[in-house]
Amino acid sequence: MPDWLDIAVRVILFIIILFLLTKLSGKKQLSELSFFEYVSGITIGSIAAEVIINTDNRVWHGIIGICVFALFIYLVEIASLHSKKFRDYVEGSGTVIIKDGKVLEDNMKKEKYTTDELLQLLRGKDIFDLSEVEYAVLEAKGSLSVLPKKDFRPITRKDLGLPSVNEKEPYTVIMDGEILDEALTTTGKNRAWLQAELDTQNITIENVFLGQIDTYGTLSIDLFDDKIQVPTPQERPLMLAHLKKCQADLELFALATKSESAKNMYAKNAKKLDESMQKLLPFLKD
Repeated sequence: MPDWLDIAVRVILFIIILFLLTKLSGKKQLSELSFFEYVSGITIGSIAAEVIINTDNRVWHGIIGICVFALFIYLVEIASLHSKKFRDYVEGSGTVIIKDGKVLEDNMKKEKYTTDELLQLLRGKDIFDLSEVEYAVLEAKGSLSVLPKKDFRPITRKDLGLPSVNEKEPYTVIMDGEILDEALTTTGKNRAWLQAELDTQNITIENVFLGQIDTYGTLSIDLFDDKIQVPTPQERPLMLAHLKKCQADLELFALATKSESAKNMYAKNAKKLDESMQKLLPFLKD
């Protein structure tokens, strides 16, 4: 067999082997690597490269070497699942860099991190002022986990005293011009409803690249032809506008009337309508 053909066959063979071993090792190997996983990946890659390029080496020797190394990695992963001390030693553990708003310089020196590198990691978290940080941990895989101070955290519905809204993931009901009936049924809709929604926008299913239904039952679509402008559904914003107008009218009536009983009635109903709108606001806003 010519050398070029021998190398080509080896490349294909080891690509298949490495692909299968990666699949068996799980998705963890595809995420950020720990120290041990980094060393393991380099070693397995070096073995494969040596056997592929050096045609004097036997293919089976390389396969055996890679499989033995993969088995060793698998055993280490199993041991890590059952022992935290072993896991911390092999994969490393997080190091506190900032505590109570103060930078721990000794821990930074231990991890060989400079101030510039710390500020760079903070900017990656959209934090440009060190005084905004309450607590920060340098994870074993090199990422920085940050807890901002209370005053600099995003405002939540709980902070405003509003009821929580549980949103579900959107369901893809059209893909590449084809209707996905299983997802459509899960949303509680049918083909007739979907077709009616498309008809209101003068769009055929064949022209839809991607269509999704959100938590509130609204259909959003993306077309193959990006030059076509898809009108934004206006039903919910229009309803919200009508409610605001009604509430404003009630307040106006309360100010205009001279009857105390009518004034109290209008004011009371205006307040009730405003409270109802606050509850419905998450569902009526885009």
